[in-house]
Amino acid sequence: MRQTPSAVTCSWPLEIWTPRILNLTTPRAGQQRKEEGKLMSEEQTEHKHWIVYPLGSKPKWGLAVLLGIQQYLTMFGATVLIPFIVGGAMGLPPEELALMISTIFFTSGLCTLIQQSPLGNKLPVIQGGTFSFLGPTFAILGLCTAELATSAGVPLWQLKIQMVAGAIMVASVVEIVLGYTGIMGQVRKLISPIVIGPTIAMIGLALFGIGAPWMATNWIISLITLIALILYSQVFSHKSKVFMLFPVLLAIATGWLFSLLGTITGMIPEGNAANLAGKLGLIGSAPWISFMPMMPFKWGFPDFGSSVLWAGVFGMLAGYLASMIESIGDYYACARISEAPVPTGKMISRGLGAEGLGCLVAGILQTANGTTTYSENIGSIGLTKVASRRVVRCGAAVMLIIPVIGKFGAVLATLPMPVVGAMFVGLFGMIASVGLSNLQIVNLNNSRNLFIIGISFFAGLSVPFWFTPHYDVGTGQIVSGALAWGTPGSFINVIGNIFQAILSTGMAVTAIIGIILDNLLPGASRAERGLEIWESEASDEAWEEAEAKWAAMQEGEMRPV
Repeated sequence: MRQTPSAVTCSWPLEIWTPRILNLTTPRAGQQRKEEGKLMSEEQTEHKHWIVYPLGSKPKWGLAVLLGIQQYLTMFGATVLIPFIVGGAMGLPPEELALMISTIFFTSGLCTLIQQSPLGNKLPVIQGGTFSFLGPTFAILGLCTAELATSAGVPLWQLKIQMVAGAIMVASVVEIVLGYTGIMGQVRKLISPIVIGPTIAMIGLALFGIGAPWMATNWIISLITLIALILYSQVFSHKSKVFMLFPVLLAIATGWLFSLLGTITGMIPEGNAANLAGKLGLIGSAPWISFMPMMPFKWGFPDFGSSVLWAGVFGMLAGYLASMIESIGDYYACARISEAPVPTGKMISRGLGAEGLGCLVAGILQTANGTTTYSENIGSIGLTKVASRRVVRCGAAVMLIIPVIGKFGAVLATLPMPVVGAMFVGLFGMIASVGLSNLQIVNLNNSRNLFIIGISFFAGLSVPFWFTPHYDVGTGQIVSGALAWGTPGSFINVIGNIFQAILSTGMAVTAIIGIILDNLLPGASRAERGLEIWESEASDEAWEEAEAKWAAMQEGEMRPV
């Protein structure tokens, strides 16, 4: 249980619903609750803070840089994975793949700073690549042929990058408009904790296919890393500030050290994912300085007159829709775990508008992917107890430097897959639990609410299984989902790709079904749906009060827990 002292608080109160005050068959149950009052006394509702550096806190600069690097290490695996998947499907030469990885890191840092500026929502979120764009990207790659590349006078892989980048740039305009006009912020009125809870949880649960398989590449190293993470974050953190602030960084270092020892002693054979023999050579061969990652249109300017590009735009819009739904869930999750007020409609709009700008930047720099809020960072906030904007900005600045200093990036590239997989298990699990915590202000004795939560979860877990395209390493072919209709480029094929992009994203499926059912089905009052609490907390006044308290904190001040 958390406590509410005079410092900045998370004002998302905990309510307990019991049959004594709630008649499941009575529509006036919410009114009865209000008339009878809250069950919990002030002593029961008092709770301690668990975030030591809240949003507006100012850790000392050296510490902020280290904490920022730690934040980015949590999403290192996902950041590297996307260019590997897309680059493999494009057939990129090794040196071009390395450049794409550096480019996506640089773009991540730049887009994060955009989100932290007045153009964004200023929540402590990190921007990076998104898996929501993989489906539309694969569809575009399927439309690119050797004949098109020959007529354009470029290699096929280069043409594919141009087409994907162009589609991302065009579609980003839609997200920018939807964001900054406030249209998406109005969608918030349709969203209740019943919707957001499962949606956030799905962000973590939908990624189960990454964590354990990566751990399985070397169970010994991955279990050592996971056990270290548990001990550092949940046991030793109560005894030392070092373990409290750097559990992720220390766990990664522990896993890396054991991997190195296993490599040196020969206990980890060559070819194993935990063996560092081949990766250590990357440090010596990497250049000291390279400015190519920040070069726009490094692989050629897109042909905006191409029918292939415009066919890809429609599919990419579906990817944007899925990404926006996921980001809205991330904003709520980030605010909740950071002990901040509920995000307002204006904050959601600015956040999505900033993500649209980030996608435009990603298209110009040709990452072959867009940008969205990284869920891994939200889990990291929960484990490290650090939600400072200064930390996020320092981490973003480091990401601008890493691709330029080739040696630094090469050191990060030595992280073994089982170590990253262990991190994913801890971080994704934290995200799932944060999502479920939203349901504490919902009446879970109401069968209507339970029905919506259950069917949203089930649909989000089961439907994407049948509609997710993937790259088959064995055949080198893109295996499309069930909605790959018609011939490439045809109208029905475009429509099929749009639906496929939506239905292959678990968070989107969960959110869409939850929104429809929660706003159409009778049987629950606004109080029972948790909306009364949310509406009271999602206000400019609540944020102004919180910002004033954060501003009163001294340089380097750590909030007691």
